[in-house]
Amino acid sequence: MKKILSYIWPVTKKIPSEFNGTLEISYVNGKRVLDTENANYSYGSLQKILEIGLTKVNLKSVENLLLLGLGGGSIIKSLRETFEYKNNIIAVEIDPEIIKLAKDEFGISASENLQIVQQDAFEYVQNSEVKFQLIIIDLFIDTTVPSKFFKREFCENVSKLISINGELIFNIGVNLDKDTEIASSIIDNFGINFKFYSLKKVNGTNHLLIGKKIS
Repeated sequence: MKKILSYIWPVTKKIPSEFNGTLEISYVNGKRVLDTENANYSYGSLQKILEIGLTKVNLKSVENLLLLGLGGGSIIKSLRETFEYKNNIIAVEIDPEIIKLAKDEFGISASENLQIVQQDAFEYVQNSEVKFQLIIIDLFIDTTVPSKFFKREFCENVSKLISINGELIFNIGVNLDKDTEIASSIIDNFGINFKFYSLKKVNGTNHLLIGKKIS
């Protein structure tokens, strides 16, 4: 009945979160989406934005993928179904409520080729020694990426985890007033071992950086 009613109006369930304020599960046009008060987290515009980013990288060369920021797991669904990526994914998510919603509402749970780690992404990249051929960074709190993820320490730690010729998709923000300045700072923080280009106003809103480790 909820799915039928959603074609007339969204049906929303609200869940309090220590990290993300109020999370909302809505049925929109017959599909579940995960939102915060001001932003889509999964299965809406954000999924389309990251899918555009994925068309710019070579998934065929990826054996091990790191996803920083799980959300409801929509990009995992895209990877598995749209892009037919069958290899290993490690997803890092700080918010236990998001991890629970991903499992209960969207059927995204740990499996043989999907490890879900509840941890601050900053700490994870600081301590991990695993190598990846692709890292996707999608670390929003509502509409904002915390500034620590733009800093040199984080960028250098991410760089250490990427194999030579490995790639990076960094979702740096929504309708940023200083997106060019922020992008330039991030590129500088990754250093000369990376080659980057920008995708601005993806789906009309987000700025993506696409990077490749060249040495």
